[in-house]
Amino acid sequence: MERETGNYGVQREHEPWPAPYGPVGGTMSARDERTWSALAHLSTFLNAVTGFLGPVVAFVIWLVHRDKSPTVAHHALRSVFYQTAWLVAIVVGWTITTALMAVVIGFLLVPVMIVVTLAPFVQASYEAYNAYMGGGRRYV
Repeated sequence: MERETGNYGVQREHEPWPAPYGPVGGTMSARDERTWSALAHLSTFLNAVTGFLGPVVAFVIWLVHRDKSPTVAHHALRSVFYQTAWLVAIVVGWTITTALMAVVIGFLLVPVMIVVTLAPFVQASYEAYNAYMGGGRRYV
């Protein structure tokens, strides 16, 4: 007679492992995943109007859909980090450019900063297109 005092190497049958985060595939359709992923990237355009609301909207998309779809959660969180990094770079760049205008060198940096300011919109458009087409899971 074998006495079982603990689970020391004894494998119990038909006892599934609990899923820690809900269903693996999520509960959204593929079309909805693509749409919300693209919207998370397109929230960058709110920065042109408000200056800072793009990452906030992408974060809200992540909060709402993080349990429903790992794909949407991934795209939204990447968009939050990407937009935040660009906003910091743009603010620092324009601050340095403005400070250097006192010694005339800043005027040479204005065209560079215009390109740097427009770059996130071009990149976000490309990422939104890739997300809607079902690919593109990282900024390049």
